Order: sequence, then C-alpha cells, then structure tokens
Amino acid sequence: MGRPFWSTQSPEEVQAVSLNDGSWRPAPDENFLETLHDDNTLRLVGGVRYPSEGGGVTFFDPTEQASWNGVLKAFPGEAVRLAFLSQDQKAFLVHVLGAKDGSSYSLIDLTSHRAIWIGDQYSDVAPADVAEVRSITYAATDGLQIPAVLTLPPGKAARNLPLIVLPHGGPEGWDQIGFDWWAQAMASKGYAVLQPNFRGSDGYGPDFVRAGYGQWGRKMQTDLSDGVRYLTSQGVIDPKRVCIVGASYGGYAALAGAAIDHGVYRCAVAVAGPADLHRLLEDAKDRSIIWTNNLALRYWDRFMDVSGPADPALDAISPALQADKVDIPVLLIHGRDDTVAPFAQSRIMADALKRAGKPVTVVTLDHEDHWLSSSETRQQMLKATVDFVEANNPPN
Repeated sequence: MGRPFWSTQSPEEVQAVSLNDGSWRPAPDENFLETLHDDNTLRLVGGVRYPSEGGGVTFFDPTEQASWNGVLKAFPGEAVRLAFLSQDQKAFLVHVLGAKDGSSYSLIDLTSHRAIWIGDQYSDVAPADVAEVRSITYAATDGLQIPAVLTLPPGKAARNLPLIVLPHGGPEGWDQIGFDWWAQAMASKGYAVLQPNFRGSDGYGPDFVRAGYGQWGRKMQTDLSDGVRYLTSQGVIDPKRVCIVGASYGGYAALAGAAIDHGVYRCAVAVAGPADLHRLLEDAKDRSIIWTNNLALRYWDRFMDVSGPADPALDAISPALQADKVDIPVLLIHGRDDTVAPFAQSRIMADALKRAGKPVTVVTLDHEDHWLSSSETRQQMLKATVDFVEANNPPN
C-alpha cells in the first residue's frame, strides 16, 4: 500500500540531528508546510511547500528529486500535486490540474517509466471547461508582497472583467494553483476570481503568518482590496463590478468588505461567516473550558489583538456592530449544525442588517456543518451564490 505525502508533524516541530556529532539544528527548510518521511525508517526525506514551483515537493536525495522532476516534465503546463508515494518509492500517484488534463489522477511507474491515467476527479468537467489559473503577486499598501491566485473566465480577454474576490478560510489557510471548484464555477459564469493569500496565511513561512497577528479586520482586510486596486491598475478588471465571496474566515472578510472596507464591492456573500466577534470568542471560551490555559481563545486573541471576549476593540472589527454602515446587498448562507462558527452568527448579522434597514438575504442549510460536507448543500450554496452575484453584479 502507498502512503500520503504529508506528515502530521508541522515544520516547527521537526529538527535535524547530525549523525557525526549528535548536534541538533532547525529543520532543513522552515518554509515546508508538510514533511515527507520514509515509512520504514521514519527518515526525513523531503518536504512540501505550497504554492511553489516544482509541484511544491523537494526531495533531499538527488536521485529521488530527479525522479520527481521527470514526473513534472510529463505534464507540461499543468499543476502537479503529489497525492501518494509507494513504500518502495518506485511509484507516485499524482493529481494533475489544468486545461489539458482537467482535474485528474495518474499513477507514475518509475520502473517502467509509464504514466497510467486513473480517472477524473469531476466526471462532468471536461478539460476545455477548466479556466486558466495564474499565480500573481502584488504589493499591499504598506509594501508587503501578497501572493495570490487569479482565475480567468474561459473565452474572454483579460481586460475590464467583472471580479469576484474569494478569500480563504482559516485565517491560516492558503490558496494555490490548481482546480478550485468554487473559483472555477464563478469563472464559468464570466467572472475573474482573485484568491489573495493575505498576511496571516500559511504556506509562506512563519514570518508571513506572524505578519497577520493583530491584523484581523485591519490589514488582513485591506490586503484584499489592495488586490482589487492592483488588478484595476493592470486593466484586468472593472473596479465598478467587484463582489466579495467567502466561507468561514473568508465569510468574515466578505462581511467586513460590506461593513468596514467601504467603496470596493457591489455585493457580499458570507458562508458561515463570523459577524459578532464578542460572541464568537465567548463561544470559543465556553467550548474550550477543558483546554489548558484556553489555547483556542489565545489563538484568536493573537490575530485580533484583543484581551478576550469583552475587549471593546472588537466593536470596530465586528461586522454585526457596524451594520448601519453597510451600503451593498448581503447574502448570508449558514449550516444550521455548524459548531465552528455557530449558526447564531448569521442570525445576529441578519437581525442587525434588518434593524438598520439594509438589504439582506438568508439561506439556511439544514443538517449541515461548517465545512458543507454534503454535496447537496454545496450545490445549494453554489447556486444561491451564483444567482445572487449575477443579480447584483451581472457578468455582461
């Protein structure tokens, strides 16, 4: 049997020891997001960093690296991700994404030097349907370089396009080159899609994560609108036709785009988005009562730069407490059984918007969790999102 390429150990938990004198030193590359180990000896053989050139994979052994480089050459112009590696390291299972192969899996036999196609990830999506995906970088207002993924609608020139800003969750998530079903769905409707890896995102080393500390609703938010301004300066998008859509922290960012960072977006869609941060932290405190020193609460306090649920600084970065400033239509989508960002968060936001006389639409996903684990509710969410965005920001 094969093994997954990832390790449960984070890079900051891994150190190297010299076999000559027994001295310890940091891991070979602190920017590794995951580490690769030999199943039999547990020897550290490589690591993975995303997004990155070379499929994100580095092997320390030159022969193993040469084998991986050969795999990449077999799929020119495509994004290649290592899914599994056989125990004898003679076969790779790779996930290939791009306009030629769509989103598919292939088995690479290093002994016979053959690539065996396994199958498509999405049977109804032909390679011709896959939108172009580019890696870009732009400068935030304070000069920090923000990496991002840009998906362009098929059959349209990259000029004066309508835009969807699609921030990831986490906030320590990250987006990478590949087949993102949500971004691809929006691109198929004629929209460019920008997925910024704002400060605080993972995948770019600990310093980039730390740059997000204290910036929740602040520079983490303006990093998104700085991307809109960059694409405007390049002539790629029409700044008057921009909406923001996201889930989890991305849902928060969508609400903050409506309530805090004004004048950028025409509409906002928040899926499971936190709206009242006082309530969010209070709920996290209650759920984490058995944790030593309440680690969950300390994590959120670090990103928000507050001292707990009662900190008045949360008022300015809580969209529900800034609802009177919202001047665009808002769609709220939330799973009723969400235990991460409870359903009450969307109810609080909806009530605040209604009291302020602001336009709001609510879609409740019955029997659904934070991650939209059911394919039926994912489709429900996607249809509601597309219908709302097309009504408030027509692609043509």
